[in-house]
This record gives sequence, C-alpha cells and structure tokens, in this order.
Amino acid sequence: MSIPERRSRYGGTRCAASGLALASVSDAVLLVENDPGSGPGRLLRWLDERGAEPVVVRAWAGEPIPATAGEYAALILLGGGMLPDADDASPWLPAERALLRRTTEDGQVPVLGICLGAQLLAHTFGGEVRGKHGLPEKGVTELNLLPGAETDPLLASLPTTVRAVESHQDQITRLPAGAVPLMSSERCRHQMLRIGRSWGVQFHPEVTLDRVRRWNATGMRSWGFSPDAVIAEAERREDELERTWSAVFGRFLATGATAATGESATVGE
Repeated sequence: MSIPERRSRYGGTRCAASGLALASVSDAVLLVENDPGSGPGRLLRWLDERGAEPVVVRAWAGEPIPATAGEYAALILLGGGMLPDADDASPWLPAERALLRRTTEDGQVPVLGICLGAQLLAHTFGGEVRGKHGLPEKGVTELNLLPGAETDPLLASLPTTVRAVESHQDQITRLPAGAVPLMSSERCRHQMLRIGRSWGVQFHPEVTLDRVRRWNATGMRSWGFSPDAVIAEAERREDELERTWSAVFGRFLATGATAATGESATVGE
C-alpha cells in the first residue's frame, strides 16, 4: 500500500489521498463528509453488520476527494449546511460534483446522496436547489411514496407512507430531466429521487436518536419546533426508523454487490 491508511474518528478507514488502495476494496464504501456535524451516524453500524468497510473522506477538513469511485462498492455523499454550489465557502464541492457526475454517468457504482448529497445530485444534473425555501422540516416526518417507488429496487417492498428524520430549510425545487421522483412530504415536494444508479434523499436515515437529543434547542425553536416534542417523537419511532432504513440501506448496498458479480439490477430510468 503506497499511501498509509489512517483510522478515522469513527473506527473505519479514512482515505488518505485520491486513489488509496485497500486490501479488500470490493468491500469498501467511500463516504464523503461535508460537515463535521453531519457524520455517518447509523451507517457505520449498518456497514459493519454487512461486512463492509467505511472509507471516510473529511472534505471539510481538506482531505482530497478521489477522482473516481470505481474501485469501491458504493459512494455515499453526506449532508452539510451549505448549498451545492457554495464553492467559495466550501472549495471541495467542484471535485465532489465531478466525482458524482463521473460515478453516476459510469453507472457501475451505486450512489447515495443524503440531504446536501441529494441536492448535489439534483444540481449536478441540471435541477434547481433553493436556500431557505418553503417551510423547514425538523425531526420525524411522514413521507409519501410516489408511483416511481413501486419498481424501485430500494423501495418496492415499503408501504405507501413511511417516516424519516428531517433537518433542512434548503430544498430541491426542480428535478433534473429524466430523474425519477420517489418520495414527497407535505412541506417538501422532492424528498427522494433517482438518476440511473444514484439515489438522493432529502431526509436523514443515518441520524441516531442520540444525535436528535443533542440538537440545538434554540435552533429548533427558531424553526417553529418544540425540542421536547421532536425528541419524544424520535424516541417513540426509534425502532421503526431503524427497521425501515436499515433494510433500505441494505438493498442499496446489494445493488453494488449485484453489479460486482455481473448480475443484472433492475433500475428504472
């Protein structure tokens, strides 16, 4: 290994530089962290349960984003408080968008964009994202599956209504041409989309109950939410959230395993 591995603060391997080779690269999942407050959360345990190794690039700390994700089993873009084109304040975003475009267009590695990651997916392929648009969402929120979800490999077995944790005031206001809309909510029309083998979710499947309990109470109130109510609902729905999104995440990883073995994966266009 020409570039030494460095252990991340999460216990997985952190990518030291572009092109880092791993001993078992087919089991490695590349995660790009855009904000120190938006880490991988539950994803690390879900990866470990499935025998996958997280490789975390802390882009916000200046760690370089690889030029390609082709040697990984999957690519995950995590959240952040900036807009997807805030290049002056977040100078790594052009490289992240280039990685996202290359990976999506190549189609061999599945992509999951979470919150900002979903907005990056929409923006990169010609959609529109607006800052502080509409009403904010915070905490457990009801989501409605759209017709496109009926044949989606991640969502086909879900009921027509599910719940997920939200934390955003920016949102996608127009999807790229050809994107498949998969979910919506009362306050946000575009909660989930798919472009080829790339999925974007406005919500946060990775957020843990402990993280919700540590959210800034003043910030929640400024958005019009009661901290006590937000925490109580997250506690009440904890088992449901874990069960729902662990299963969906497992199906996401399985799409990468299917591609690696040369089997066909059904993904609607």
